[in-house]
Amino acid sequence: MKKTLAAMAVLLSLAYVVSCTKVPITGRKQMNLVPESEMIGMSLTAYSDFLSKSYVVPNSDARTQMVQRIGNKIKTSVEKFLTDNNQSNRVEGFQWEFNLVDDPTVNAWCMPGGKVVVYTGILGVTQDEQSLAVVMGHEIAHAVARHGNERMSQGILIQGAGATLGALMSDKPDLAKNIFLQSYGIGSQLGMLAYSRNHESEADKLGLVFMAMAGYDPNASIGFWQRMSSTGGQAPPEILSTHPSDETRINTLKEFMPEAMKYYKP
Repeated sequence: MKKTLAAMAVLLSLAYVVSCTKVPITGRKQMNLVPESEMIGMSLTAYSDFLSKSYVVPNSDARTQMVQRIGNKIKTSVEKFLTDNNQSNRVEGFQWEFNLVDDPTVNAWCMPGGKVVVYTGILGVTQDEQSLAVVMGHEIAHAVARHGNERMSQGILIQGAGATLGALMSDKPDLAKNIFLQSYGIGSQLGMLAYSRNHESEADKLGLVFMAMAGYDPNASIGFWQRMSSTGGQAPPEILSTHPSDETRINTLKEFMPEAMKYYKP
């Protein structure tokens, strides 16, 4: 066991050096072992499969129009920010798509490649366009920061014993699919939780900048997360959650707000 752990530690260190990149805005170093084109390819399949099994609210619905309006504004701000900072490769190959699905779950997400889904259940918490921009900016930030790739890279090294994604897809397709799903927080284990909480805080910061550039007031994030904290009953202790505690999140947002407001032009 000790030899195995030591070998994995060396492998992780080498992989980190070889594939280290920096996240926009925060500058945090990250490890992405999987080519982003492969992540986008997997997301296209997963996204299409999800939509085929869900009720997609039609484009004629005002709620869908709002989702698409916000999405396109944030897409433009993301592309401008990355171009201005010589990081446009972050969204290379993205084919943006914004859909609203009829589901009471309070949720939204963005897969690699800019595939975004908002659930109708979260609209009761967002209440207005500004707050929905908070949610969508946050989820899009996950994709821009390549958090899914980072989580999947870690999952492949740990569960796939250092195999490449291509090898896993060929030899163990179910394992590869499970690792992909876990990269979005499904089935995360305690040892990965701090890592995921870091991603959430990072997405909050990137999301504030992106929504501000899109013309939405970042201060709307405070009210939204306060409303979120009052829903769903007793929250688990922060150490057992993949998200920062509501108090931690709101305090961090307030600390970062002056920086985000630099980008806000109503």
